Amino acid sequence: MTKANLPYRIAALYQFTPFEDIAAIQGPLLDCCNEHGIKGTLLLAREGINGTIAGTPDGIDAVLAHIRALPGCANIEFKESWALEMPFYRMKVRLKKEIVTMGQPDIDPVSDVGTYVTPDEWNALIEDPDTILIDTRNDYEVAIGTFKGAIDPHTKSFREFPEWFQQQRAEFEAQGKQPKIAMFCTGGIRCEKATAYVKSQGLDEVYHLKGGILAYLEHVPEEKSIWEGDCFVFDERVSVTHGLHAGDYTLCRACRMPLTEEETASELFVEGVSCPHCHAEKSEEQRQRYAERQKQAKLARARGVSHIGSGLPEKADD
Repeated sequence: MTKANLPYRIAALYQFTPFEDIAAIQGPLLDCCNEHGIKGTLLLAREGINGTIAGTPDGIDAVLAHIRALPGCANIEFKESWALEMPFYRMKVRLKKEIVTMGQPDIDPVSDVGTYVTPDEWNALIEDPDTILIDTRNDYEVAIGTFKGAIDPHTKSFREFPEWFQQQRAEFEAQGKQPKIAMFCTGGIRCEKATAYVKSQGLDEVYHLKGGILAYLEHVPEEKSIWEGDCFVFDERVSVTHGLHAGDYTLCRACRMPLTEEETASELFVEGVSCPHCHAEKSEEQRQRYAERQKQAKLARARGVSHIGSGLPEKADD
């Protein structure tokens, strides 16, 4: 199916820029999104803006124009993709302490980050045997796809990355010279903070993939790609492949794990209630609550309306 046949335009965006009064930005931004039928989640913090939104092409253009009028956002970039169905159920503009939660308030991604590497140059960098390649995403994201040879920190939250890095640093430096570190994430935002953090620890040769995995899958031809698997995304597509086409994974609404076709065929998988990853971890009370939520979601869809609790579990900020 070509882009021309897909009615919903998806824009994943972020910008690190100092906002003085995020509460004053919140209301007008939400009004603009609602006026143009846009859905998704946008996060505002004193350090900038982050989120993913979807809607008609004209609606997305209108919201992007509004965002570009905000301080420091005139040149904001975004990752574009398309969908047959609306990938979000509602629109939220939330105020946060950080637009990507690392728990390192003194890190300044605006003034001191790693060296950007374009998708076209990325293969040469990470195929260099002297390069230490780190996937900064969480364990459930890495599980369905990553770059060949990348180190998986096995973090459940981006907050865990600084501690993990400190534990690994001695091993990295055991080579007897300053390590050359390359990092990547879904759209680039986590690497902005990760590279800023690593540089704050006294390491200078630090690189990150400009535009993240999404830019790589969009611009690098599949025959030249060294990406393996799918890329997890935080919307109803669950994952994307080369060319940013929707993947074949299903999301467990109880634990947020991406599931293969084989896993959804398991007797432990109950739509909206449990899956092989979380069945043993959930109580009977929790499963009953999830089952009721799933029932209400189905009734809402049958009526042609959105159920407030049926959307993709949020993880846009870590």
